Amino acid sequence: MAIRLPPVHALSAFEAAARHGSFALAAEELCITPSALSHRIRLLEEFVGERLFIRDGRSVNLSEFGRRYLDVVRIALRTLTDFPMPHRSTPVQLRVKVTLPPTFARYIFVPHLAEFARLHPDIGIEIFLSVPLYDLSLSESDVEVRFGAGKYPNLVTEKLFEEPTFAVVSPRYLAQVGGIETPADLKKATLLRSALEPWQPWFEAAGLDWPEPSTGLRIDDLGLLLEAIKHGYGIGLTRQHFAHGMIESGEVVPLFDIHLATPPHAYYMVYEKPARERQEVALFIDWMQTTFRNV
Repeated sequence: MAIRLPPVHALSAFEAAARHGSFALAAEELCITPSALSHRIRLLEEFVGERLFIRDGRSVNLSEFGRRYLDVVRIALRTLTDFPMPHRSTPVQLRVKVTLPPTFARYIFVPHLAEFARLHPDIGIEIFLSVPLYDLSLSESDVEVRFGAGKYPNLVTEKLFEEPTFAVVSPRYLAQVGGIETPADLKKATLLRSALEPWQPWFEAAGLDWPEPSTGLRIDDLGLLLEAIKHGYGIGLTRQHFAHGMIESGEVVPLFDIHLATPPHAYYMVYEKPARERQEVALFIDWMQTTFRNV
């Protein structure tokens, strides 16, 4: 029979929270967000089937069971910590966990990351990916970039940048439909759909009183949407940072001279306020603001 063990990361979160008497201070020590620490505590409480803390407003106190369990946990953690490991001499590196939309990570963030590494070689960056409009929890990340409307309650929210939306098409598909001369000609084309780049605001900018398309291929990833356009599946909306390489190579071409100056979605950096109190996170946030507000 397999032995079910409590998760070690939850045990360390419990010990730190009990020692500090504060979830916020414990989260800072462990380099995670307070919400991530709370999640670990809940995970451990579910495992043991008992409440570990009595929460009274902002203060947290150990329950009777929590006090007894803490002694056991400290012995176990001390045993693991004190076990001799002669080959481990490398100091723990400062790190920042950042969650990004896939297309932003590929086309915008990674090309600039070398500059941060040059400025702060002692800080490691860990990149995680999230699906825009769907993954709306900071989880264990310190900083997250979100593509959306910018309404994220209880989080510090800072707009990075926004850029116009415009229509593009592959030359092959353009020839296949017999050419598109005016926006009204789009009625004979397949319009690729995405919740991230809705057509209706662009229709208004183009003078078309058309509803949002409700049929056809839908892709809720901006990079994959652009790939589908390149391969001739239809016409779609994109932005300069993503499409400029394909435009320069001739794989896709812009349609019309109509740009939606303020699309409904933009890129925002979000984080919990206590995260900025860690120096490495503050340096990363400042770098993000400087770098991407001038792209």
